[in-house]
Amino acid sequence: MARARIAPQVEVPGLAARRIATDIVDGVLRRRIALDDQLSGKSAHLGLATLADRDRALMRRLAATVLRRLGTLRHLVGGFLDKGFPADAPRTEIILLVGAAQILWLDVPDHAAVDLSVRLAQADRRAARYAGLVNAVLRRVAQARATFDAADVTRDTPEWLLKRWRKTYGDDTAQAIAAANGHEPALDLTVKQDAANWAERLHGEVLPTGTVRTSAQGAISLLPGFVEGAWWVQDAAASIPAHLFGAIAGKDVCDLCAAPGGKSAQLAIAGANVIAVDRSPARIARLKENFARLKLNVETVAADALEWQPDRRFDAVLLDAPCTATGTIRRHPDVPWLKSENDLGILTALQSRLLDRAANLLKPGGTLVYCTCSLEPEEGEAQIADLLARDPRLTRAPITAAEVFGHAEFVTRKGELRTLPHYLPHADPRWSGLDGFFAARLTRKPD
Repeated sequence: MARARIAPQVEVPGLAARRIATDIVDGVLRRRIALDDQLSGKSAHLGLATLADRDRALMRRLAATVLRRLGTLRHLVGGFLDKGFPADAPRTEIILLVGAAQILWLDVPDHAAVDLSVRLAQADRRAARYAGLVNAVLRRVAQARATFDAADVTRDTPEWLLKRWRKTYGDDTAQAIAAANGHEPALDLTVKQDAANWAERLHGEVLPTGTVRTSAQGAISLLPGFVEGAWWVQDAAASIPAHLFGAIAGKDVCDLCAAPGGKSAQLAIAGANVIAVDRSPARIARLKENFARLKLNVETVAADALEWQPDRRFDAVLLDAPCTATGTIRRHPDVPWLKSENDLGILTALQSRLLDRAANLLKPGGTLVYCTCSLEPEEGEAQIADLLARDPRLTRAPITAAEVFGHAEFVTRKGELRTLPHYLPHADPRWSGLDGFFAARLTRKPD
């Protein structure tokens, strides 16, 4: 007697993308794994390899949207839960947030968002008992969409961080920063040459910084110009510090904490003899791959900058120091949920030590540019004030508006660079803004 065939289970279209997005958001919020680490590298989600490009893009947008609007989502969804999110099935919360994000901000039919969310709950051992709850709550979210005010983006910034921004920048600016962080940004590229041509080919525009900004979608490696090394991904703000050295051709330059390598690439293109230092062998390997693609000759060293002992001193040193990265929330919406105010003390201590080391690597008359992608003054303005107070060999070399492409708002009264996420406004918020960045330029006096 022939055995009955068992029909293979067919994956419901779109379910895998939502399941992986749920896994990744859960990884950020409960296991504290950075979003980028889960999207690539050794910690990348194993299921990514099975996703088609379209589903991969949906998954990434879903995860980023939940993290970007987490406070708003929790506020809305939590209002429909009499007893709060189920403590005995924490994944239920993530499933609800992912479902609500689709209803509020993604072009997904309500019935599909609800049905696929229920399926995710049913497939989870602990959350299965709450499948009915997921169905009911998400239907109420859909009904409330027309009247719910999702514009209050301050809910999406942790209170400790919003309080700091209000104290440092004032209420209005803090609100503007939070609003800028609420929009998914366009892609910024630094090009080797002929920015106007690449802007046309990539359907973008050239910013005042020379950056090409584009809304191109899909895998970065498939975009025109990637394989031939015509450009690299770099936020407009991150591209500014390398310009502060001025004419650098023929000079010996050390880029400490060099990964991901965009600034080293800029210095090399400007004609400098660049040595890029990073403590992570894995990041150094990635740097070498990037420089090979860009056809740039940059020496790389895998070493801790605090312990590295080169055989010479340098005409210029660039220190892009490890920091809380609170200026990059537009592009890295997991940052506010992974960092805390307690991180500041550890990072500022490290920054101070790195600054002292960078100063000692300079030749007399050499230039030091220190920068961080943080909005916190302890990691920027205060670091430079403390360094100048303890090291009489150094003096500030003020930055001018002309050096930052005429944007006087980028320059503080002391001549330091301070960009904020809501700068470079555009009618379409997805095309506006840049990372929050600090930079200062110092020179070492002759011995």
